[in-house]
Amino acid sequence: MLYQDNSINAELQSVFLCREEQEVEALFADMRRRLQIMKQERLRKRTVRWTIFVIFVTFVLAVAFAFVTNYLLQKMQSLLLSLLLLLIIIVIGIFFDVLGTAVTAANERPFHAKASKKIFGAKKGISLVRNADHVANFCNDIVGDIFGIISGITVAIIVVNIVNNYPDLNEMMTSILLVGFVSALTVGGKALGKTIAISKPTEIVHFIARILTVAERIFSRGENRKQKKKF
Repeated sequence: MLYQDNSINAELQSVFLCREEQEVEALFADMRRRLQIMKQERLRKRTVRWTIFVIFVTFVLAVAFAFVTNYLLQKMQSLLLSLLLLLIIIVIGIFFDVLGTAVTAANERPFHAKASKKIFGAKKGISLVRNADHVANFCNDIVGDIFGIISGITVAIIVVNIVNNYPDLNEMMTSILLVGFVSALTVGGKALGKTIAISKPTEIVHFIARILTVAERIFSRGENRKQKKKF
C-alpha cells in the first residue's frame, strides 16, 4: 500500500513538473515573441527616420551643389577651367563610391586590433564599419547620385558654352561626344575604384577614419573655445 502511494505521488510530481515546464516554455516563447515584435517596431521606426533624413539631406545637398556648380560655370570664361571643374565632380563621385564599397567590404576585427594598440583613427574605423549600411547608403546613393546628376548638368552647360564660342561646331555631336567621355570616365573610374576598395578595404577605411577623427577634434576644440568665451 505504501509503495502504491509513493508511486502515485511520484506520478503527480512528474505531472506537475511537466506542467510547470510547459508553462515556463510558454512564458519564454511569449517573451521571445514580444521582443521580436519590439525589435521589428524599432527597426521600422529607425528605417522611417533614416529615409526621411536621406530625403532631406539629398535635397539640401543637391540644391547646394547644383547652385555652386552653376555659379562657378557662369563665372568661368575659360573652357579649360570648366572641363577641370567637370573632372573634379567626376573624381568626387568616384571617391565616395570607393569609400562606400570599402566600408561594406571591410572587417571589424583589424580595427579592434588597432584600437587595442591605441592606433590613431581605429575607433572611428570601428564606428564606420558597424554602420556600414548607412555609410554606404550616404556615399554610394546620396553623394554618388547627386554628383552623377550634377555632372550631367555641367556637361549641358559646357556644351552650350562651347557652341556659343564655336558656332561652327555641331551641338548634337558635341553633346554626344562629351556625354560619352564623361560616362566612360565615370564608369571606368568606379570599376577601378571598386577593385581597389575590395582588395584594400581596411587601409581605405582607416585613412578616412583618421581624417574624420582630425576633423572631429578640430570641431570640438572650436566648440570648447566658444563655450569658454561665453563664461
